[in-house]
Amino acid sequence: MQNSITKLFNIKYPVIQGGMIWVSGWKLAAAVSNAGGLGLIGAGSMYPEVLREHIQKCKKATKKPFGVNVPMLYPEIEKIMDIIIEEGVKIVFTSAGNPRTWTNFLKEQGITVVHVVSSVKFALKAESAGVDAVVCEGFEAGGHNGREETTTFTLIPMVKEQVKIPIIAAGGIGTGRGMLAAMVLGADAVQIGSRFAATLESSAHINFKNTIVDVKDGDTQLTLKELAPVRLVKNKFYNEVQELYQQNPTTKDLRKLLGRARAKKGMFEGDLENGELEIGQIAGLIHQIKPVKEVFEEIIEEFNRVKSLIINI
Repeated sequence: MQNSITKLFNIKYPVIQGGMIWVSGWKLAAAVSNAGGLGLIGAGSMYPEVLREHIQKCKKATKKPFGVNVPMLYPEIEKIMDIIIEEGVKIVFTSAGNPRTWTNFLKEQGITVVHVVSSVKFALKAESAGVDAVVCEGFEAGGHNGREETTTFTLIPMVKEQVKIPIIAAGGIGTGRGMLAAMVLGADAVQIGSRFAATLESSAHINFKNTIVDVKDGDTQLTLKELAPVRLVKNKFYNEVQELYQQNPTTKDLRKLLGRARAKKGMFEGDLENGELEIGQIAGLIHQIKPVKEVFEEIIEEFNRVKSLIINI
């Protein structure tokens, strides 16, 4: 299954694990890399020295390539970037900011850079900034999304029409069928988050993992667009947000309700009532918590089986 992305990252399969906050620690990243994909450590929920520890442990747990996902809104991003270079990380995914800010710096260090976008406009900006590939993330994704609400399967062909660099599809993909569909539409690889969040190696709290398994269609919603659009499971906190919206709140009001560490409280500490529970719409197709190896094998097997059926039609 060799293509531009497998060659770019030196991996067996064009499957990238999402660098999710509070979920994507070294155990998950190493397991995905060992299975033949590209594991990512999610730096967005880590203090700089915690990230260093996760990178060092990941290097011991896998000899395969892995990377670090860095939201550029991170308050100590300079320290994060220094640690990435000091620890010899060779692949960095950036998001939530201008790709021009760090791309040249990273590439001068011999690092492969990928940027996450949610529109054609930002895909073109990322390409002009010199990134090696883009992740095109649709409205279906968990966590923080673009404001345009463009779905993955409309975004991919539109971006494919405009850019020359490789495209990684993200949002609403967690099966072999979804992977094949994304690649038929023009993606060179897929990035999978929610399906890997509900694995044994994920650093998410077991309460959150069980919630992912229980989620059905319609149980998540994109909200808090005035701050940073985020897809949440409909729980007590989500309901409080919706009640506040009935009062025409200011952004200050929304920030006050959000407070600090809501995502940590929900996804890492397991507070299902008062925490922020970020997950994608694909959760409705996730029915079991399994080891990464088993999940990976199922995705690749289904991809190959469905692809062969289509070829024989």
